[in-house]
Amino acid sequence: MCRRLDTTPAGLNDSDAAARLARVGPNELRPAAPASAWRILTEQFRNVVTLLLVAAAAVALISGHALDATAIIAVLLLNAALGFLTDLPARRALEALTTLQVARATVVRGGRPRSIEARQLVPGDVIALEAGQAVPADARLLAATELRTIEAALTGESVPVEKLAIAELPIDTPLPDHCTMVYQGTTVVAGRAQAVIVATGTATEVGRIGSLAAAVPERQTPLERRLDALGRRLALAAVGVAAVVALLGWLQGVPVAAVLASAIALAVAAVPEGLPTVVTVAMAVGVRRMARRRALVRRLPVVESLGSATVICTDKTGTLTTGEMTATAMSLGGGRELAITGVGYSPSGLFLDNGVPVDPQTDPQLAAALRIAALANRGGLVEHDGAMQPHGDPTEVALLVAAGKAGFDRSALLASAPEIAELPFSSDRMYMATFHAEGGGVRAYLKGAPERVLDLCDRSLTPTGEQPLGSAAREALHRQREALAARGLRVLAVASGEVAGATENAIRDLVFVGVFGLTDPPTPGVQETVRSIHAAGIRPVMLTGDHRGTAEAVARALGVLSGTDETLDGRELAALPPATLAERVAVVGAFSRIGPEDKLRIVAAYQARGEIVAMLGDGVNDAPALRQADIGVAMGRRGSDVAREAADLVLQDDRLETVAAAIEEGRVIFDNIRKFVFYLFSCNLAEVLLFLGAAVAGWPLPLQPLQILWLNLVTDTFPALALALESAEPDVMRRPPRDPRTAILSGSVLRATVTYAVLIASSALAAFSWGLVRWPDDPTRAITMAFVTLGLAQIFHLGNARSAGPVVTARRALSNRHALGAVALSLVLLWLAVSWGPLARTLGTQPLTVPEWAAVAGLGLVPGVLGQAVKSARAGWTRARRRPAG
Repeated sequence: MCRRLDTTPAGLNDSDAAARLARVGPNELRPAAPASAWRILTEQFRNVVTLLLVAAAAVALISGHALDATAIIAVLLLNAALGFLTDLPARRALEALTTLQVARATVVRGGRPRSIEARQLVPGDVIALEAGQAVPADARLLAATELRTIEAALTGESVPVEKLAIAELPIDTPLPDHCTMVYQGTTVVAGRAQAVIVATGTATEVGRIGSLAAAVPERQTPLERRLDALGRRLALAAVGVAAVVALLGWLQGVPVAAVLASAIALAVAAVPEGLPTVVTVAMAVGVRRMARRRALVRRLPVVESLGSATVICTDKTGTLTTGEMTATAMSLGGGRELAITGVGYSPSGLFLDNGVPVDPQTDPQLAAALRIAALANRGGLVEHDGAMQPHGDPTEVALLVAAGKAGFDRSALLASAPEIAELPFSSDRMYMATFHAEGGGVRAYLKGAPERVLDLCDRSLTPTGEQPLGSAAREALHRQREALAARGLRVLAVASGEVAGATENAIRDLVFVGVFGLTDPPTPGVQETVRSIHAAGIRPVMLTGDHRGTAEAVARALGVLSGTDETLDGRELAALPPATLAERVAVVGAFSRIGPEDKLRIVAAYQARGEIVAMLGDGVNDAPALRQADIGVAMGRRGSDVAREAADLVLQDDRLETVAAAIEEGRVIFDNIRKFVFYLFSCNLAEVLLFLGAAVAGWPLPLQPLQILWLNLVTDTFPALALALESAEPDVMRRPPRDPRTAILSGSVLRATVTYAVLIASSALAAFSWGLVRWPDDPTRAITMAFVTLGLAQIFHLGNARSAGPVVTARRALSNRHALGAVALSLVLLWLAVSWGPLARTLGTQPLTVPEWAAVAGLGLVPGVLGQAVKSARAGWTRARRRPAG
């Protein structure tokens, strides 16, 4: 490696290092430039509905309708401002990569070690590493002594990784198995090493992850795609109807100015101006609800996307599991197996023998095992911000906590048995030992791999005392150890005994005491949450850097894997082409030994199948997949800054249960969006049909563009906002996810939209016709009649949109008080539009008499009354069918 990098174990000289620094640049992570504010602003105008309104405003301005043009432009600017203010804060991703940079490093230059700024390191530099240091750049080990690093943020592996200065590894070795390499941003927890730097800055694994994440394009959410499709169909329909009305006007000899006025009015009528605002408000309401349930939304449109999720890809460590290694079981001589309760770093818990609590202080076997766990240990706990934080190897910390649950304190034990020497763990030795002055002699306390520890023992501690370790006893202990390992536990054996001296050669003829089973335990409540996710028709998938056996055991224990689900290893995944992987992921429930690119490929494979993917992660290695996913979800408490910045949603409590709650809110939001889209489009389609009906009949324009804008402000905004506040339907989490390809206006919803639009338009046409007949020389009076009837019909149509069932009962009607307030406010605004002089003159309306109000009120009630009657009859018929016979 030194030859390849043109260096030596003595390092570079200063002139070579300076030349390389000038050539490759400083060892810094430079995040991609975020989208500019101007680009975010212009994106607010890049949709078909907005362009249609821009065209209508232009036509209005050219044809001399300056007031209409001003009103349309004001609506456009308001919607653009809302979109801009919600999008801008969420576009600053990946800048947090800089938090992983190391300030200083120890480098060997010209054969002499020195401390320099880490940004001045270059490929070919030789660095020195010690326990407690962060790795400043990617480096190949030249020499290593008992070196272990924590790489959870990079690979997702939950335990320290042993590093070795050995020969080259195969080229297809997965990233978690690169034992000869250390990586920027990881931490040395034990040992020391010398290594030659092979990559700096953006060429490191962390930098490459940032490049992967930056290369993932912004994806539209399912709602954005549906709204775009809806907008295109709406624009085509509006242009088509405008062409028909213009043609009819031309055939009837209508002046060009009137034809242009009709086109403007139709464009305004066809477009639900309040839709962007109401969608934004609906999602903002969802954001507030999610915040109350400990989920912070960083990108507004993703709120609804959660309700569309069909697959949840989740990291194991810290999400499905606590991320805190814990001793949960013990096997002792004589066939005893004990359970240890309590999780995390709190020294509180019980030792259970067949469910019965055991006092460790009076149980010789248990006390001996825990004493060894405390003394043969280099872990520690320090208090930080009122909580205990681990220091050192998480496995050793877990054993220290287990001893603490029994009241064994390492400091107190050392006072009576001072430590005089240590043998650190090594891959050759496969154990670590400490030597203590005790009873006038030397006693060794040892922990390590069970088979290796057994080889050093000739006796075992049983409930009746020490017994010789014959072949039968060894086989029994081996079966106990295998039983723990089969449950996905990491196993460590402990032994002790008097020795002739504090040397490795003196360690023999010890007493085998027992085996600890350690695991990263499930997060409380995660199994119930996994069941609820399954019940909602969503597929959970586990992604982890751990080994296949551990991954499968944990996934099956939590219910992530069912009987027919498979696991896939990183090496197998790398050999699959994209098309094959997209087929294979349908039956895979857990992926093991995977790296950042693997996670990206897995998410993309599910998306290629048409799935809506939510990705949960907390490490740097999760950032690309978080950006690729339809919904990126990061952990707020323990997650890296990189993960949080790349995500759409941040969990404040790091609980999978919060994701399930957010999914429920997402489904409620979509239900409510569908309700007000149905309401808005049935109202706007009624306006279009009103114009079409008048054109076919050869009547004048039934409404002016400014009148339509006012109606849309009154009826499309406040009632629609009330629909955004409807509560959840009872079955919201017991039904499968929506098909991602399903339109907002599905076939049944579209049929209902057309039906109600016809009813509303018919009522308004009847009022317009009656006005034209009664006042043939005063079309303003007829226009006012149509205007008020149309407004009333739309206001009372709100009840039809609130629920698939009737809302005529007092309990159901009062369940959304915002809806009642919206009806009252809309009625007042409609009355002002014809009764308040200044506003009436601006809109071109006239006051109505009491009989005329009665007439238009009767016509306006028809759609609402008919709709509730049909729904009540349908509900009664459904109840009758469900009622048992007799």
